[in-house]
Amino acid sequence: MTATASQELPLFPLKTPLFPGGVLPLRIFEPRYLDMVSACLRTDGGFGVVAIHEGREAGGQPTSIHPVGTLARIVDFDSLDDGMLGITCLGVQRLRVIGHRIRPDQLLLGQVMWQPDDPVVPLLPGHEPLARILRDLLKNEELAPYTRFLTPAWDSAAWVGNRLAEVLPLPLHARQALLELNDPQQRLDILLAIFQEHRAP
Repeated sequence: MTATASQELPLFPLKTPLFPGGVLPLRIFEPRYLDMVSACLRTDGGFGVVAIHEGREAGGQPTSIHPVGTLARIVDFDSLDDGMLGITCLGVQRLRVIGHRIRPDQLLLGQVMWQPDDPVVPLLPGHEPLARILRDLLKNEELAPYTRFLTPAWDSAAWVGNRLAEVLPLPLHARQALLELNDPQQRLDILLAIFQEHRAP
């Protein structure tokens, strides 16, 4: 996948973004998404997770979506006790939606451009406290389904920043802004500033 190639993908609008390398559990019950998951499993394909700007998740279409999202691939699935289909997805690569259409079954299809991966840069000494915070957060048993599929990269500024942006209780606009950054150290600078602001008396 190159930054210049475009492709049409099914889109899954949510109230939260998915980051590259991140894990996203979903409960699937709408027929359009059950068909989408079936097609993805059959073809080993993926779908785009995009955050909703205005509107709701279930039912019809959101009024508007954020243009930058992430390709998701299904890594696990199971039938849940309530009859829904549970799937676990892994974030692969950021994408930008440049156009979309709605299929007769109400599935949203997006024409997407692939965005470049974060540059590979090490964690700076000043960002080490953020890595320690993330380590403590990931020990929480409630995050076990999330951590099960993670591939740790503690020396990567991108990996640490993306994981913190996912697990911290940040508002949607803040998460989305962090997703759209392509400088992992700037992402960590912003997260560090958020922590320092909350710790200030």
